[in-house]
Amino acid sequence: MTTIVACGALAVHIQAIARRRGWDVEVRPLPALLHNRPERIAPAVNAALGGGDVDAVAYADCGTYGALDEVLDGVPRLAGDHCYDVLARDEVRAALEEEPGTYFLTDFLARTFEHTVLKELGLDRHPELRDAYFGHYTRIVWLAQHPTAATRAAAERAAARLGLPLEVRQVGDEALETQLASVIYQTS
Repeated sequence: MTTIVACGALAVHIQAIARRRGWDVEVRPLPALLHNRPERIAPAVNAALGGGDVDAVAYADCGTYGALDEVLDGVPRLAGDHCYDVLARDEVRAALEEEPGTYFLTDFLARTFEHTVLKELGLDRHPELRDAYFGHYTRIVWLAQHPTAATRAAAERAAARLGLPLEVRQVGDEALETQLASVIYQTS
């Protein structure tokens, strides 16, 4: 069995991919809210690695500026600067070249936007902070992994709350699957 410490935002997708591929995988998710305080990601991953039975880490750098890599001690992780790279590196780079003021949503972030963004940043209590946080953004791009009507509605609500137009780019989870295969087979 392969044991993976995973970002909570990716854990469901990792489990689905593992089932589809027939991989014997145990996923140990960490709270997705760690992304709101990236300096806490490396210590949390380090604590999760403490037993020595973890084979891979399903995080990109995620704003740790290399601190995550310092605690891995040879345990492979997903490549990239952030989860957007993991899910759709080329699409993200193209979108940022087209329009640098692009804010990205994943399926997870769209579904949890009210809590993970609005509540956690205090925008539910202080909407006047919207411009301080999002004033330089010009659009939202939803990187749709498994688009459903409910997730689309959630993405539309997020865009409306921020007063930004929404674009949808269907990216699936193939890039995540490829990266997972790479880190899993590194451990074999």
